[in-house]
Amino acid sequence: MNVNGKTTVVTGAASGIGKALAQRFEKEGARVVVSDLYEAAAQRVTDPIRGLAVACDVTKETEVQDLVARCEAHFGPIDLFCSNAGVFFGEPDLATSAENAQWQTCWDVHVMAQVYAARAVLPGMIERGGGYLLNMASAAGLLSQIGDAAYSATKHAAVGFAESLAITHGDDGIKVSVICPQYVATPMLGYSEGREKPEGVGVIGPEQVADAVIEGLAEERFLILSHPEVEKYRQHKGDYDRWIGGMRKLRRSIIQKTGGTRLEDMHKLV
Repeated sequence: MNVNGKTTVVTGAASGIGKALAQRFEKEGARVVVSDLYEAAAQRVTDPIRGLAVACDVTKETEVQDLVARCEAHFGPIDLFCSNAGVFFGEPDLATSAENAQWQTCWDVHVMAQVYAARAVLPGMIERGGGYLLNMASAAGLLSQIGDAAYSATKHAAVGFAESLAITHGDDGIKVSVICPQYVATPMLGYSEGREKPEGVGVIGPEQVADAVIEGLAEERFLILSHPEVEKYRQHKGDYDRWIGGMRKLRRSIIQKTGGTRLEDMHKLV
């Protein structure tokens, strides 16, 4: 897909990767709806790109439906819906130690929000003969994120849901891509918005993720990797026991060097 002239929606677009995607889509000629939990934050992104800002809590299906309705009333039918919103909490100790509420929030944001979006736009897209669902997952959805089982498990589920969409609706003219970046210099990783140079091996800026997305959309690839090395790591899972042993070793090394598994610390070592 070339997004020029297309109507696009990006959730979680007030900062980080979502903001970079919204800005890049507009630069490529798209009509952009910038959606975020906080409307004022979305508006700050929208103003320079002449888009539409819409507040939306993606964990509530009625609000996702309202987002779609407002977009279609303003710009017309949606060509591409990008479910980008995400959260990260970490875990105090055990893989089970995150609170139930945090597990539920990860599930609601990373999985159900993408279900709600697809449910809202698929009928119209199928009726028109085509459309594009662009879903944000993570390298953690292909590998694993040390220090956050809830994040890893729900990102795996997000990849699985994207696979189901592609399998079930490819013959309906629906294109599906899932984005699986590794470390990106965003507020989630402890970086100030647009003010700091990425640190650590393999840490890239959100604009580089947007570059990879534009390239992936042009080729209509299912799996979009802004970090090519992730594919190499994924191949190592062909021998699961060896891969898990390697991940245990990596976890021990991170704890030895940083004293824990805080995302803000470990990304500088990986």
